[in-house]
Amino acid sequence: MASGFGLNGGPSRCYSFWQEVLGCYVVNAGDGETGKKKCMPALEDYYECLHHKKEALRTMKMQVAYRKAETSHARENTPKAEQIRSLGLLGKEEEDSASLTKT
Repeated sequence: MASGFGLNGGPSRCYSFWQEVLGCYVVNAGDGETGKKKCMPALEDYYECLHHKKEALRTMKMQVAYRKAETSHARENTPKAEQIRSLGLLGKEEEDSASLTKT
């Protein structure tokens, strides 16, 4: 762990998690390997606070699911090619050129 001080001079954002880990080790110091196993959840919380790996993985999974859902559902209000042609905007080049030459 670093100095334990945050950017603004107070305790760092993960300092409380580190205190939990130390407290767990102090309480379970005489138990040997079972004491270390008891402290694993606190240690995992501390590592998550430092590195945000679980949060990043969850965010990535949510983004992938959102993109998949977005591509699987066709847009409801998108016009089809026939609807665009029926507006009268396509295929009128001859009329445009004829009206320009008349004036």
